[in-house]
Amino acid sequence: MMKAVQVQAKGQPFSVTELPEPHPRAGEVRIRVLACGICHSDMFVREGTFPGISYPRIPGHEVVGDIDEVGDGVQEFRKGERVGVGWHGGHCFTCPACRAGDFILCSRGRITGISGDGGYAQFMVAPEEALARVPGGMDPAQAAPLLCAGVTTYNSLRHAGAMPGDLVGVLGVGGLGHLAIQFAHKMGFRTVALSSGPEKAELARSLGAHDTIDTSSQNPVEVLAKMGGARVILATAPNSAAISQLVDGLGQNGKMVLLGADIEPMKVSPLQLIGGRKTLAGWPSGTALDSEETLNFAKLAGIRAMVECYPLEKAEEAYRVMIENRARFRVVLTMN
Repeated sequence: MMKAVQVQAKGQPFSVTELPEPHPRAGEVRIRVLACGICHSDMFVREGTFPGISYPRIPGHEVVGDIDEVGDGVQEFRKGERVGVGWHGGHCFTCPACRAGDFILCSRGRITGISGDGGYAQFMVAPEEALARVPGGMDPAQAAPLLCAGVTTYNSLRHAGAMPGDLVGVLGVGGLGHLAIQFAHKMGFRTVALSSGPEKAELARSLGAHDTIDTSSQNPVEVLAKMGGARVILATAPNSAAISQLVDGLGQNGKMVLLGADIEPMKVSPLQLIGGRKTLAGWPSGTALDSEETLNFAKLAGIRAMVECYPLEKAEEAYRVMIENRARFRVVLTMN
């Protein structure tokens, strides 16, 4: 038997329970979980807002642990290897996106902790194609958030079209933003952190921001324009109104990359985009290989997630800290 945290039904609080240990099927491995981050997207499981989710369900898609059982047909991973599993929990290999090698857009892709049970447990199973190797010497609790917040910010930024020395803005200094600032700085961009209020300015500079903009007391569009306009703005804060305002802070050929998910519509006119050849783009997290490359770069560059750790038994308390925005900045469950 193993200890696990489940959501029994839509809208129900987390419950700590004992369940039989899972065993891998062909093409899968079993992971002894060491740490699992609590992400805002776990709200989809808690509130039942993701289409097709079934209950009971074990959430968790920022998982780090050691392989302790290997199913038939697994070729590249061995018992004892330390691995991570992120949002992308597997793909079909046969849909048009998979045939093009774009596995994150698989039309039948699995989501860890939603399509099947995730990492709020002492053990979980995952398909081989969802596994990322974790570099030696990396703390599991530090590594776990990099499998969601980390890969989302690093992967989007490295594909956004900016070159070293270009101006990159990061909207929001939170769970995503505090990592985005570090990645942008270490990748050689002139990094500007944008946040409402002066409270996070010192923190942003300590993370690598060259400049900060207080959007509550400064006009961010005017400040960015004086800097020459942003080549890229990573919108990590889920605030459609703030994002819409910042479109005019983009320079020529600038790109607004949407990471923070807000259900409210944005208000952007075609004229704001056409003249400067500006673009709006969304970005999902990434595949297992993207996660692995994120982990490797983070270790190489000394990038660290700021985490608060809780034991598995206190998952309900830890979730409340996260959902009420009281964490600085990522909450992680650790296993005994």
